[in-house]
Amino acid sequence: MKPTIHLYTDGAASGNPGPGGYGLVLIYGHHRKEMSAGFRLTTNNRMELMAVIVGLESIKDHSLHIEVFSDSKYVVDAINQKWVQGWKLKGYKNKANPDLWERFLKIYNPHKHSFHWVKGHASNVENNRCDELAVAASKSKSLAADEGYERLKAQGLQLE
Repeated sequence: MKPTIHLYTDGAASGNPGPGGYGLVLIYGHHRKEMSAGFRLTTNNRMELMAVIVGLESIKDHSLHIEVFSDSKYVVDAINQKWVQGWKLKGYKNKANPDLWERFLKIYNPHKHSFHWVKGHASNVENNRCDELAVAASKSKSLAADEGYERLKAQGLQLE
């Protein structure tokens, strides 16, 4: 059996747009790492995607298979249905979050990364933990700027 990392992710935004955050849990054997961050103005979809990106970027051994679990149909379907590749070919015309999708595509390996949708706020313990991390991060006292969101908003581009 090939070594596998399990990456659980979730994002949250209060107001959408509003304060938001992401949470993720990485599990490899008996090793576990939790990460989260909050932003002063962002969207739920951006945070869902940001959780995946930060999780994948934090993995140093690119030879390992990574199973990604997310309750975001936006993220999972865009990848599994290969919509994101079509969006890229069309220059992300009328599509949200081109900055994050470009960042994602730089680290995405379809031969090593598998994406699975899980029902949110249900029986998946790790997804529930990611939700707790994301919500807590979104309520933190020191929220960072989601510079990509704020730049796109200033340009009047689609953000949802």
